[in-house]
Amino acid sequence: MKKALLTNLALLVISGASIAQKKTSPKTAKKIVAEVISDKEINWLSIDQVQEKMKKTPKKVYVDVYTAWCGWCKVMDQKTFTNPGLISYLNKNYYAVKFDAEQVDSVHFLGNHYGLEGRTNQFAIQLLRGQMSYPSTVILEENFQNPQVIPGYLEVKTIEPILKYFGDNLHKSTPWEEYSKTAKTTW
Repeated sequence: MKKALLTNLALLVISGASIAQKKTSPKTAKKIVAEVISDKEINWLSIDQVQEKMKKTPKKVYVDVYTAWCGWCKVMDQKTFTNPGLISYLNKNYYAVKFDAEQVDSVHFLGNHYGLEGRTNQFAIQLLRGQMSYPSTVILEENFQNPQVIPGYLEVKTIEPILKYFGDNLHKSTPWEEYSKTAKTTW
């Protein structure tokens, strides 16, 4: 663990030194460091942050709907969301949101206000169309429309073709049944 941390630190120092030699502006240096870090973990955003980013750069939205008590949600965090290929693809092609279905704080989304209904946030109920299952994956188009809900734990080999199917816009030209027969996993 210490060796990995030291190696990463050394790489950052070396990349920082090479950036300084090239007379890179501080903004560019921050962007480069952010890109290096972004390949290490998923860039989880809040609903508010996604709505702001969509105004400038539309992307598809990946929503991980979870709860604090969900065992399979924790397994997905540890096994699926740590895969380097998945992290890189998700950060490049989607805005990622991790949403606690039992979140107490209200959510404002597309002019609507969502609060708690019993133990569940109404936004989760809306996203999952009332079919509450944790974890659940929801993929939204660039205009926040056409939600695709995939309930249950997804391991890397299962989620990869799903992410690529929507992320590469194959869903617009190829039926899932056809695509899933030939989809290759590489992560």
